[in-house]
Amino acid sequence: MTNRLEGKVAIITGGVGGIGKSVAMLFVQHGAKVIIADVQDDLSQAVCENIGSSEVISYVHCDVTIDSDVQNVVDMAVSKYGRLDIMFGNAGIPSKSDLTILATEYQDFKRVFDVNVFGVFLCAKHATKVMIPAKKGSIVFTASAAFVTRGNAPHAYVASKHAAT
Repeated sequence: MTNRLEGKVAIITGGVGGIGKSVAMLFVQHGAKVIIADVQDDLSQAVCENIGSSEVISYVHCDVTIDSDVQNVVDMAVSKYGRLDIMFGNAGIPSKSDLTILATEYQDFKRVFDVNVFGVFLCAKHATKVMIPAKKGSIVFTASAAFVTRGNAPHAYVASKHAAT
């Protein structure tokens, strides 16, 4: 296997489960140093231990809706590894409501947008503070096919994923 990411440093938000965990595993396999940023503190240690040593993967508690949390994880990457090459904004939540607009509650819609849209904004904002001066870096966000299908997902989720693409 080639080490396509050898020497690269990546932050993966929402990296404890699903897509984020799979991406973390793949990045480490390809030689990257990875920082998982997530709110699932109870799962983080086991995930990191399953993927690799503390030299190549670590965890930082990060709520992507909190500006200072996102700034902290970026600062930690730079402090620990001297750089940030990849920001993978993967944190996301589904809506609690069913598929009808009439059942969609304001607070649920707002929470989904806070995580799925405002969260990716904060990831880009803080990552670019490091990447622009370095004149390199990649920022990637997880979207969803749900925004191009009809009736298969709650309105808040569909709208948030469409906004993030």
